[in-house]
Amino acid sequence: MAREWTGFSVRPSVTDATDITNGLLEAFDAKAEDGGVDEIYIVRTEFVSMLTQRAIVRRLLPLEIEESTGEPSTGPLPNYEFEPSTEIVLDRLLPQYVEGRIFYALLESAASELASRRRAMKAATDNANDLTERLTREANNARQAEITQEISEIVGGANALADATAGSE
Repeated sequence: MAREWTGFSVRPSVTDATDITNGLLEAFDAKAEDGGVDEIYIVRTEFVSMLTQRAIVRRLLPLEIEESTGEPSTGPLPNYEFEPSTEIVLDRLLPQYVEGRIFYALLESAASELASRRRAMKAATDNANDLTERLTREANNARQAEITQEISEIVGGANALADATAGSE
């Protein structure tokens, strides 16, 4: 791992994605001797649902090209002419594509973190409510035992006093 970026989960912005993209593309364009890299992977949290988030690793660069061997169902493919050349178009689109993928990853990771925090806070609140209920029950039992003890002492004292007065008559 050559570099990492953190701290964008509170409020990710396009500016953050642009800064990351510029650093990544510089490293991808540089030679290996100059600290360049051959492949770029992004490790992020994927938001599946409010209860499920998972860490995933995806290759960002170089792009994966899937070729199909089947014939198109509607006939031959049309010829496209690029102006400017195909290389220039790809050189201009690649940074925007990478920036879009990174911004999407930042947004999805932020959503995952917020969902995890929400779930953790709900669990903490439920645990605090359970603890409060248990401690209230224990305090009530202790108070009830103390009241019962005092009543027993008063009744015992009254019986002793009644026995003492009955014996002196």
